[in-house]
Amino acid sequence: MTGNTPRFDQMIALPAVLEGTVTPEFIDLNGHMNIRHYLEYGAVGADSICRAIGMDEDYRSRRRMGVFAAEHHLSYQRELREGEKFSVHVRFLERTDKALHAVSMLLDRSNERLACTLEIVMVHVAMDSRRATPLPADIAAGLDHEIARSVNLEWRAPLCGAMGLRR
Repeated sequence: MTGNTPRFDQMIALPAVLEGTVTPEFIDLNGHMNIRHYLEYGAVGADSICRAIGMDEDYRSRRRMGVFAAEHHLSYQRELREGEKFSVHVRFLERTDKALHAVSMLLDRSNERLACTLEIVMVHVAMDSRRATPLPADIAAGLDHEIARSVNLEWRAPLCGAMGLRR
C-alpha cells in the first residue's frame, strides 16, 4: 500500500455498509479468516453502494446495464480471528464515463485496526452486448456524490498504488 494507513478513528467515521463477526466456518487451516471471506465482504460492500445509487437487479433487468469487475487487489494488514467483529467501509475514488475505482476497507472492530483492503476497478457495461457503455446521467450523478464524499475526507484512502482508471 502507498502512503500511510489512515487512523482507525478516521476510517470508522465512514458509514459501515456491512458488519459481522468471524464465525467458525470462516476459519481456515491457519486459524484465521479465509481469503474468500475478505474478498466476499469487500465486494459486497462496494456492491451495496452501487445498489444504493440505483445499479441493482432492476437496473440490470429493465435498463439492461450493470458493472463488471475488471481488476481486484487484496491487501492484508492484520488477520481476523474467530469471534472478532468487523465492519466494511467503502470509498468510491474516481470514475470515467465507463469505469469506476473504489476501495473497500475491512476494519477489525475488536482490535480497532485495518484488517484488509479490497481495491476494485469496475467497468459499466451494456448487458446485451457485454461491452463497456457510458454511465447514464442519474447513475453518474450518484457516483459523483460518492466520489465527492470521499474527496472531502481529510485522509488518503489506503491504496495499492498500482491500480486506477485509464484516461
